[in-house]
Amino acid sequence: MKQYIRFMKPYTLYFILGPILMLTEAAGEMFLPKMLGEMVDRGIGTDGAAGMGIPYITAHALMMLGFILMMIVGGIGGHYFSIKAAVNSSSDLRKAVFDHIQTFSFKDIDKFSTGSLITRMTNDITQMMNTTRMLLISAVRAPGVLIGGVIMACTINARLAAVLLVMIPLLGIAIFLLLRTAMPRFTAMQSKLDMLNSRTQENITNVRVIKSFVRDKLEIKRFNKASSELRDSTYDAMKIVVCTIPVMTIAMNIATLVTLWRGGNTVIIGGMGVGSLSVLIQYITQILGSLMMVSMMLINSSRAAASFGRIMEVLNTEADLNDNDAKNRDKLVTEGRVEFKNVSFKYYANREDNVLDNISFTAEPGSVVGIVGVTGSGKSSLVQLIPRLYDAVSGEVLVDGVNVKDYSLMHLRDGVGMVLQKNVLFSGSIEENLRWGNENAGMDEIRAAARAAQADDFVTSFTDGYDMELGQGGVNVSGGQKQRLCIARALLKKPKILILDDSTSAVDTATEARIRESFRAELKNSTKIIIAQRISSVIDADKILVLSDGKLAGEGTHDELMRSCGEYREIYYSQADKEKEVS
Repeated sequence: MKQYIRFMKPYTLYFILGPILMLTEAAGEMFLPKMLGEMVDRGIGTDGAAGMGIPYITAHALMMLGFILMMIVGGIGGHYFSIKAAVNSSSDLRKAVFDHIQTFSFKDIDKFSTGSLITRMTNDITQMMNTTRMLLISAVRAPGVLIGGVIMACTINARLAAVLLVMIPLLGIAIFLLLRTAMPRFTAMQSKLDMLNSRTQENITNVRVIKSFVRDKLEIKRFNKASSELRDSTYDAMKIVVCTIPVMTIAMNIATLVTLWRGGNTVIIGGMGVGSLSVLIQYITQILGSLMMVSMMLINSSRAAASFGRIMEVLNTEADLNDNDAKNRDKLVTEGRVEFKNVSFKYYANREDNVLDNISFTAEPGSVVGIVGVTGSGKSSLVQLIPRLYDAVSGEVLVDGVNVKDYSLMHLRDGVGMVLQKNVLFSGSIEENLRWGNENAGMDEIRAAARAAQADDFVTSFTDGYDMELGQGGVNVSGGQKQRLCIARALLKKPKILILDDSTSAVDTATEARIRESFRAELKNSTKIIIAQRISSVIDADKILVLSDGKLAGEGTHDELMRSCGEYREIYYSQADKEKEVS
């Protein structure tokens, strides 16, 4: 709760006004039955005795109308401010979680899974919001009605009200026993919801792959399994709620029957009026109803506590990568010189073998460095260490002579443009996607970057041109078109270091050659690091690195490697033979 208070503070007034206004509604509920009983007993009269007549009844009716109007104003105002407090504080909490997730490294995101993070930001925070709203409405009102009802019942007939002294403790024990099992069940239910969301996201995102491999039935079966597990977990948790309502209802009916039996005898012997008995029963009903409200409030609070624990697990997770200890926070990447000194890396600390082992090389400013190697040799892992998507476990990665850990993440990544192996575009227009490289770029700059990436021709062929809306992930453009748009986005950034991670694999060799030529013209002062499967893509590079099983097997120009590196020659001749077979 202490951690949630910081999200409540900006809306302190709402958190105060909501419960206070709800108290006026509770006060009305306390006094209206009492006034009604007096109207019956004194205004109308009982046991043949004459009542005080119409003036008395009229006066009490007007007083009751005044209380009703007060309750209406208090109820509407209480709900209004309670909703504002709950919605605003939950919105701030959701923003805080999203902002914190943006600081996560790939490793942190993998720890939670994407589906789980989505559940925590949506379902869990929504549960927090609903419970906060309910607490503001009921946390003061329900106990107020409970305590006030007991006092008012005792003022009417303390002996008959004594039934509450037995019923309330028994119900309290029952509620306590039910709550003991509630929280772990709700936590388990939310975990199953995580799994279902992950399964749903994966299926919808990859629906084209599923259909192309005719795996619909298998995926439906896997989804049904996750859905059934959530259903069973929800049943298990909701048994608590199911048990609570019947227990409360039985207790309410027993208390009413006991009061009617004992109170009826009292009325018969003239110990109290019929109006007083009806009011006493009404108070008992209100008391037990408020106790039921308290129990539901506690159960929902238990579920919200489970959700809040999951939310705080995210907020309390310190990002695996940060720049808190950066020694050159204000330094910018100005030259683009990249140097690896005895760098080793592995994704998991408990993994025995390194993904990269003792890598050392230098990429001079403005040079073109190619990286080749068989699949799984560590090419992508190597370049991801430059913008600190991951950190080396030993050795140093230097940019402009400064360890990347000494830069602020913002300045380091601002100086590096990266086209990942998996090309990602976002929903929105082509222009909006390209502006990720430079949001202030003019249309002429955007088109120039697109021309350099060999994308302008196909974009202008679309009916809406640069205003064409892309589907989620860019599903309405081809693989090659997507790659060229991603390259254009990176070029628009004009980075000092440009990393292309096998980002021209889906374009033909002639188009790829034109893209490489545009790099020389548009980014002649930028360092270009190109990962490629085809040696023809890097054959003219100033330096080529050959990776094999995470080790640097060779380094040099194409001609030097053909003389000195067996792995390079093997890759080159295997590709040359395939080209001969195709021709």
